[in-house]
Amino acid sequence: MGPVGRQSPAPLPVPAGGSCLILLFCLRLGAPCPQSCQCPEHAGAVAVHCSARGLQEIPRDIPANAVLLKLDANKIAHVPNGAFQHLNQLRELDLSQNTIETIGPAAFAGLAGGLRLLDLSHNRIRRIPKDALGKLSAKIRLSHNPLHCECALQEALWELKLDPESVDEIACHTAAREEYVGKPLIQALDSGVSFCSTHHKTTDVAMLVTMFGWFAMVITYVVYYVRQNQEDARKHLEYLKSLPSAPVAKDPVSPVP
Repeated sequence: MGPVGRQSPAPLPVPAGGSCLILLFCLRLGAPCPQSCQCPEHAGAVAVHCSARGLQEIPRDIPANAVLLKLDANKIAHVPNGAFQHLNQLRELDLSQNTIETIGPAAFAGLAGGLRLLDLSHNRIRRIPKDALGKLSAKIRLSHNPLHCECALQEALWELKLDPESVDEIACHTAAREEYVGKPLIQALDSGVSFCSTHHKTTDVAMLVTMFGWFAMVITYVVYYVRQNQEDARKHLEYLKSLPSAPVAKDPVSPVP
């Protein structure tokens, strides 16, 4: 009788749902992180640190469970539409110290409900993108931007929730009224100045000039028309005077009986 072979132990039963847990664990380990960035995780939340990486555009492979995204001190000049639309858990977004000049009207789509802080300070923003920022409930930092103080800026600020810690550092780089160039915007607004009144005044003056132009044109046409008719009437009268007079018919003399 030959030796009895050693039997291999039976595989341990896998509890229900175990494969799903293993799969989720593997997916978490393989969660994407932008190249050259760091993505530390804590309690299922990811903080993405991409500061001073020489980036020229917004990375596309940002983890969907990111709650903090630091893109400061890069070379980003434009924020395109939908750049963060998959980051519905994002709470803080730092875009400071870039070269941002333009922001798409739907650049922050998907962040309206959860975002708490948006830092756009130290950029090259001249005009506030009202469509992009107006729907956010986050505190917004706009200091140290070459803002042009005008009616559109004043109207946009009415709809934004500015960060109180940096609001005093928002200044007019240029302005519709020269006396406010270089001065803090909030100081100017607190003093009661309205850039919109200047805008409306300029618009009213332009409208008055246009109306006066049309009125002068109508008067000129009427005067020309009257003079032309007078000239035609005078010529017609002279023509009638130049016609030979018709002989006056005499009544025949009845013979005397």
